[in-house]
This record gives sequence, structure tokens and C-alpha cells, in this order.
Amino acid sequence: MSEAALEEVFVLSSIYCGEGEFRVLQQSAEDGLVVQINCCSGEDSRQSVMFHLHPSYPSSPPDISISSTGFSRTQCHAIRQKLLDRAAVLTPEPMLHQLVEDFQQHCVELTKDLREGEDRLKESERVEEWTEVLLLDHIRSRNRYIGLLEHWSQQLQLAGRLLLGQNILVILQGERRNIKEFCHRLKTVKVDVDSSGKKCKERMMKVLLEVPSSSTFRNSLQGFIVNNYQSLSELTAVFQELNMAQVYQQVLPSLNG
Repeated sequence: MSEAALEEVFVLSSIYCGEGEFRVLQQSAEDGLVVQINCCSGEDSRQSVMFHLHPSYPSSPPDISISSTGFSRTQCHAIRQKLLDRAAVLTPEPMLHQLVEDFQQHCVELTKDLREGEDRLKESERVEEWTEVLLLDHIRSRNRYIGLLEHWSQQLQLAGRLLLGQNILVILQGERRNIKEFCHRLKTVKVDVDSSGKKCKERMMKVLLEVPSSSTFRNSLQGFIVNNYQSLSELTAVFQELNMAQVYQQVLPSLNG
């Protein structure tokens, strides 16, 4: 191992001197040096770059491997390839500091891209109207249960329809995050009573369908309305009235089961 390479490693250890930032994993005359540098690109994301410096380094570029708690294997492979391509065109002299800076820049850019993608997804969920159909297990304390459903729908700016019959269905329309909050409350708030009369949560609730509202049935619900039905044909008629025949066909197998 050349003196220039050893000096470079020493300089890097001085630059990346924080706890756990720099590690020498292997050092031998036959196999050369293996060093690892760790960095963070976000609150919950930690990346590591490992350089294997062969005894001929820097005449030959280092081998490189990447690992991350926040990036996928494919994303790590892409960063590694960029660093290998970069090392291949650099002049044969100590290059680790340059490669580490490139590595950190790639991590920052990828983290930014991922966050922007998440923000776009959240924004689309926020502004786009969704339709969800829920199946409830039972309603024993009718006034309390229905009162809570109506109150939550108003709080969360959701339109809804409660269908009471052989199956108890709730159709909701509104922002997806608000629908998720509605479902969360169903499973965490004591909304009903069990067979012994004790207050209970709606742990048996099932989501039968969750889709973006299409133009055919967007805004087909207004307020929160309770409907009773006696037969399957009456239930079918409710969905048809709401221009939700396609939705009905998708949830029907779950009702028959």
C-alpha cells in the first residue's frame, strides 16, 4: 500500500471523525485496506459506503459497495455504479475524498427525490376524492353508534350513506386521509355494546372497497343519510340511485360470502 494511500485514509479519518462515521474494517499487505464511511441523509435514513483499496491503489480504482436503511437495493446499486464510473475516469491518484463527496451528493439528491415523490402522493391523496365501502359487524346501541358516525362524517368533511339490512354497509366519500381517520376511529373508539351490554369498539369492521371516485359517481353522496333495506334488490337499487352500480358489483362477492 502506497504512502499516499495511507495518508489519504488518515486524512479521511480526521475529516469523518464523528462517532461511528469512519471505520477501518481490514488492513493487510496482501489484500490492502477496507474502509467504511457512514453518513445520514435524513432523520431515519443512514447510508454507508465501503471502499476496498487494493495494494496497487491508487493506480487501480477501489472496489465500492453501498448499503442504506432508507434506499432500496436497486437505488444503492445505482449509486454504486455512478461512483464506479466516476472512479474509472479520475486520474490514478488518491480519490476517496472526491468519491465520498460524490456519494453524499447522490444520497442527498435521492433523498430529496423520494421526499418530493411522497409529498406529491400525499397531495394527490389530499385533493383527490375517494370512495370507500365498509362492512360493519353489528349495531346494537343504534342511537349512539349512528350518532357517532354522523358526527365523525361532519367533523372530517365526509359524505356518507349508512345502509342497514342483512349486511350493514357504510359508503364514504371525501379526502382519503379523512376516510382513513374515520376508519381509525371506528377501531379505536367504543362505538357500540357487545352481547353482554359492555361498550365495545368496531374491531370486526372490514374495508370492502377503496378507490378514487370516478367522474360517474363523484359527489353522488350528500351529507350523512341512513337507509334501511329489506332485500338484495332494494340494496341494489340504492347503489343504482347513487350511480354506483360498478361499485356494487365489486363489493357484492364479499356480501354473498
